[in-house]
Amino acid sequence: MAADTPDVFDPRLYAAGPPHPAYRELRDHHPVAWQEEPEVLGWPAGPGFWAVTRHADVVRVLKDAGTFSSALGATQIRDPDPADLPFIRRMMLNQDPPHHGRLRRLVSRAFTPGRIDRFEALARERARALLTGARDGAEAGVADLVADVTDDYALLNLTDLLGVPPGDRGLLLEWTERVIAYQDPDEPPVPGPDGRPVNPRSPAMLAEMFAYAQELAAYKRERPCDDIMTALAHSELADAELEMFFFLLTVAGNDTVRSAAPGGLLALAEHPEARLELVGRQVAVDMAVEELLRRHPPVLSFRRTADRATVLAGQPIAAGDKVVVFHASANHDERVFTDPHRLDLARSPNPHVSFGDGPHVCLGAHFARLQLRVLHEEALRILPRTELADPPRRLVSNFINGIKSLPLRVG
Repeated sequence: MAADTPDVFDPRLYAAGPPHPAYRELRDHHPVAWQEEPEVLGWPAGPGFWAVTRHADVVRVLKDAGTFSSALGATQIRDPDPADLPFIRRMMLNQDPPHHGRLRRLVSRAFTPGRIDRFEALARERARALLTGARDGAEAGVADLVADVTDDYALLNLTDLLGVPPGDRGLLLEWTERVIAYQDPDEPPVPGPDGRPVNPRSPAMLAEMFAYAQELAAYKRERPCDDIMTALAHSELADAELEMFFFLLTVAGNDTVRSAAPGGLLALAEHPEARLELVGRQVAVDMAVEELLRRHPPVLSFRRTADRATVLAGQPIAAGDKVVVFHASANHDERVFTDPHRLDLARSPNPHVSFGDGPHVCLGAHFARLQLRVLHEEALRILPRTELADPPRRLVSNFINGIKSLPLRVG
């Protein structure tokens, strides 16, 4: 890595939010920049990767699965243990066409817009209850909207859609934390026999979740309901495919909204004039949700591996090189978004990549948008004001754009 190339790898950088000055430097001068992977927070060093920060290049990588593979090295920056790679490739996220397309078609039959739309009334009732409880229970008018609202809102909506019994819902939060927060010092890694951290996506760490998925599927075959797990249990998915899709839904389905919701609430608290536009109905909430997603994408980065030698933004890339796209940088690219650091709730067009692009575009994007729209509609009605009481606490992660605590004045 050249001496003048900013580091955007170190997870500790993200405790202060996405490093936008570094992203800008890369976009302007090193749009495809080599990044070192030193040992950080107990996780071993890696071989390095190319950081892709401009919007056009990010979209190209995400759309060109033939050149930039999700299967060769999976989709996390850190290399998996080679012994775990065949296991990890069972997940749709870590597959390339045509295998990816077959699995996505099977699963999308269960993940229909009609089934998801029927959850709107339930999501609205839940949002009202959580927001009202946060407002009424606020100490000195201050509530932590992560602990009091958004964590439960995302988790309970997902478990309703999946059909997880109420008594088991805490398990999904525990499993999500284990996978998502593995870089954060507040979630210490599980050491293996050699003393090194165990990959939270390894077979050993997922065995409990997979056993539960099979148990739940068997239950749904005997007692079918109108939920995703019933549909998957009666589908053509093999057992291993069902397990991996349950994992993907549990983690990605939960954390997409769990990360995006407080990010949007934070942006509106920091920009009261924008919130007034929503209160006065000068901007539709569904349009505002797109801008809030652009500003605070739930996922910061995704990795691909070059299947063959290629050139990206003038930079030669060798076969086998890791290529990592940075969504938060692409969403602030001045080449695409006018005044990108201004919160413009009426921004149009708004081609953000917060839900990805290409064959791996987020399967649950419709469900996520519905939840975010409903939450913001109810927050505008129930919370008379939202002002930042203390700085938010952010997840230490170069993968998930998480907020661990969001203390707002709501009374």
